[in-house]
Amino acid sequence: MNILKCFVLTILFFTSLACLSQAQLQLDAGVKGGFNYSRINSTSAVAFNPGFYSGYHAGIYAMFKIDNFAIQPEIVYSAQGQTYQYRTFDNYNTVLNYLNIPIVFKVYVVEGLNIQAGPQFGFLMSSKDEVITTGVSSSPMVSSQSINDYIKSHDASVILGLGYDFPFGLNVTARYNIGASNINYYSSGNLPYNTSTSTTTSTSMGTSKAFNEVFQFSIGYRLLKKEFESK
Repeated sequence: MNILKCFVLTILFFTSLACLSQAQLQLDAGVKGGFNYSRINSTSAVAFNPGFYSGYHAGIYAMFKIDNFAIQPEIVYSAQGQTYQYRTFDNYNTVLNYLNIPIVFKVYVVEGLNIQAGPQFGFLMSSKDEVITTGVSSSPMVSSQSINDYIKSHDASVILGLGYDFPFGLNVTARYNIGASNINYYSSGNLPYNTSTSTTTSTSMGTSKAFNEVFQFSIGYRLLKKEFESK
């Protein structure tokens, strides 16, 4: 509820500012999607060969622009996590699926080119550990288990990015999302299961603090554009 209030108040403030100024307000709305390249930063010393997980994201956005400044709230589904190898024939994926709400502030340095920064609030939709065993049979064996009980239901990140808006409606963006909140539910105590039989949660994060880290590359398309003249 507090996040929703902040979201609404931010939009109202920006719209009121446009009404009081002599600037032109532009409203854009569209869709976006792209690739994630992510990992989980943890202080645990027991992870083996951690690596980046390749995922995707898709969602919608609205942009309120005044002169060279804009605010862009979004609603984005994001599949992220990390990979690592624990035993010789076992590869692991920790997959975290979030519904993210970024509130991005944009500064246009030249026509189309913009610098981006802002907060992002994430809500965990599902999470799982995947174990991919190779070398035992002709095809890889995949098994998975839910880890919803071990990952916090919410996340907060800081966004830094660079984007370009083409005049015909296409836009491209590269972002670095830095986790600002600990996502490991059991970082202050022991995991509630046998670590000798557990999968990636115990070996990749243990009981240490853990933070999401995501590189995002997006392509978007503007479906709506309206301009409002100040009087």
